[in-house]
Amino acid sequence: MTPATLAALFAVSLVVVIVGFIVVASYNAVMSLRQRIDKAWSNIDVALKQRHDQLPALVAAVRGAMAFEQGVLTEVTRARAAYSPTEPIPEQAAHSDVTSAAVRSLFAVVEAYPALKSQENVLDLQDEIERLESMIADRRELYNDQVYRYNTRISTVPTLPLAWVFGWAPREFFAATPEETDRPEATL
Repeated sequence: MTPATLAALFAVSLVVVIVGFIVVASYNAVMSLRQRIDKAWSNIDVALKQRHDQLPALVAAVRGAMAFEQGVLTEVTRARAAYSPTEPIPEQAAHSDVTSAAVRSLFAVVEAYPALKSQENVLDLQDEIERLESMIADRRELYNDQVYRYNTRISTVPTLPLAWVFGWAPREFFAATPEETDRPEATL
């Protein structure tokens, strides 16, 4: 072998090693992000289940005193019944949004009943559900951050060709509901 052939063989080998390293590093980075997304969703799911378990107690605690507000209680019960942890993430997120809206309506009605506001068990349940709602919001933010990183990674070079090869598709964000994004009108 001539020195020129050896140099060319070395250059080709070096390029193959560098490309191989980039492919392996990109693949591992995407797999890590996918795991982070799954973990973030699992954290949301835990909080959703905790809220799901607390809602019947809250409904039972306020049912008798809210004889004229059965529609609100029915909506909370219906929203709770619609939740299924085996559904795909977008459907779970949609059910979570419906449940959050129903809970907000229930809390608004509870505020109108002084007798309910003074019951310690109702206050405790309301505080617990509000804590869980806050936790869900925090965890949703973390989930969306991981989805953003993943979607960005698979749509940019050098990972973009791998995304085509492996069929990696962008993940959906856990989006805010229209009620959450509406700005309240200021009155003077």
